[in-house]
Parts: sequence; structure tokens; C-alpha cells
Amino acid sequence: MTVTEVPAKAFPECQATAPFWLLLGGGLDQDRITAELAGGFERVLGGRSAVMRTSDLVLGVRAGRLTLHDLNGTPLAPPELAYARLSTPRLSTDREITLLRHLEAMGTVLLNPIDAVLACVNKFWHLQQLAVAGLPVPDTRTYVDASMTDVLRAGVPEPCVVKSVRGHRGRRVFLARDTAMLHDIQGSLNDEAPYLFQEYVRYSHGRDLRVIVVDGRAVAAQVRLAADGGLKSNLALGGTATPCTGLHPAGEALAVAAAEVLGLGVAGVDLLFEPDGSFTICEVNANVGWREHLHQVVPAIAEACDARLRRTPAP
Repeated sequence: MTVTEVPAKAFPECQATAPFWLLLGGGLDQDRITAELAGGFERVLGGRSAVMRTSDLVLGVRAGRLTLHDLNGTPLAPPELAYARLSTPRLSTDREITLLRHLEAMGTVLLNPIDAVLACVNKFWHLQQLAVAGLPVPDTRTYVDASMTDVLRAGVPEPCVVKSVRGHRGRRVFLARDTAMLHDIQGSLNDEAPYLFQEYVRYSHGRDLRVIVVDGRAVAAQVRLAADGGLKSNLALGGTATPCTGLHPAGEALAVAAAEVLGLGVAGVDLLFEPDGSFTICEVNANVGWREHLHQVVPAIAEACDARLRRTPAP
């Protein structure tokens, strides 16, 4: 048996924990969605669920075995299943991803696996996977460490939507009408991460379809509109949302396919409208949010976790 095949229940010397953890990264333990999820898991899973924070756990190796402790030094058994909500801007391979690797190696099944989470953090990584799978994505160019001047000389779509590969909630996203504009502003761009230069889907300007997928099923959808005729429909930037679950079956089916390609148990898929009624995938989010009126999301996630736990074979 390899380390990744160790069942989570095989830790008799450790303090037993709930078989399911809602695992929260920094800054996510007090928000509305966390409260909704915690309540939903309590209703469906009862004592089988627990809320844990990444800041409360200590990882280790002792006598050739992986260990997990709380801040009191108490050895903990890992959960059988975990749903991690992690802050996209702050996500670090040295911190949160290291914890997920540790839990996975101790036998925990992650609702959103590590590779899927990483692919969603970098906007070009998931475009790569979706394109290889044959799903529709915008024509895009990016770079590694070339200068912006050289990238623009090589050619980018005109006009184009410019995005940082590590952008979040619509930040560091804008519409550039032509290459000349990009030449003018390139010195003002934050260069901590590369940028994407994407085909501008004019028909979908300021409008997209957000579909929430849970374990291979589209459980909610909403059309989002940007404020004041702008480009970005993100609700965090003042956009509005209208529920439309079931009204765009082609879009919902595409969202399900995108989540499947990336391996996400829970995903928020943003789709752009095309003139012929089809859709193009804008981006996919692993740490998805939703507004209060989408009442079906929390029960769907809780029930999916319950179903997974029931499928787990006894040790």
C-alpha cells in the first residue's frame, strides 16, 4: 500500500475527527458563504462534519509517517473527505497547497483536488486544459518572461481583453482597443505575474452566464450584468445578477463539461454569450461564491458530500 492509499480511518493512535471537514483558508472563516455552508453541512451531515481552519493545523513527519496535530499538540486523524475554501489571491504552494498535499497523502479525498485548484488559480493553466479537451475558449496569447514590448510586437488580438493570470474578482482586467494603447500604458501594469491578451467577444460585453456545478450537475445559473455599461460583470464590482437556472441548457452543459475536464467537485464557470446562441468559456473558479438568492447551492454541496461519504468503503 502506498502512502496515498492509506485510508483516513487507519489512525487509531490519533484523536478521532469528523469524517468530513469544511477547511477554511485565511480570511474565509467569517464570511456569509462559510456560515451558509457550515449550516448546510450541519443539517445534512450532523456530527459527521467539522469546520477547520488552515491556521489551526500543524503538519509533520515522525518515524517515517505523516502526522497532523492541532495547536495544543493533539494528534488528529485526517478526514475522509474535505472541501477546502481558499483565498485565491493569497493561495501559496508553500502554505495551503502543502496542507492539501499532506491531507491527500494521509488518505483524505479532496472535493476539489490539488491540480484542479492550481489550474483555476492560474487563468492560463485552465485554458490550456480546456482547449486540449476541445472546449471553446477565447483566442489568447501570453508569455513567460519576455518584455511587454516584445510581446506586443509579436502580435496580440485587437481589440483585446487584458487579464493578469493571477487576477481575482475582476481586478487587473481591462479592455484595450488596440496595441498602441497597450504600448502607452505598459509601464503602469503590475508585472508580478504575466498577462493574458484575449479575443474580445463584443456580443457578450458586460454580460456573462455564471453556472455553479456540483459533482457533475449544474445546480444554479445566473446572468450577470456589469454596472454602467462596463466590461466586468463581477458582482464584487457592482454588477447585478438574475437567476436563470434551466434557461440556458447548452451553457449549463458546457459548464458541466468544463468542471469535469478540470476535475472539480464544486466549480463556478463563467461563460460568454455568442451571437449564434452558443457559449465560450471565459474562466473557471474553484473558490466559487454566490448570492443569497441561490438557495439550492448549499444543499447541493452538502448532499454531494453526504453521497461521497456513503460510497466510502468501510476499512
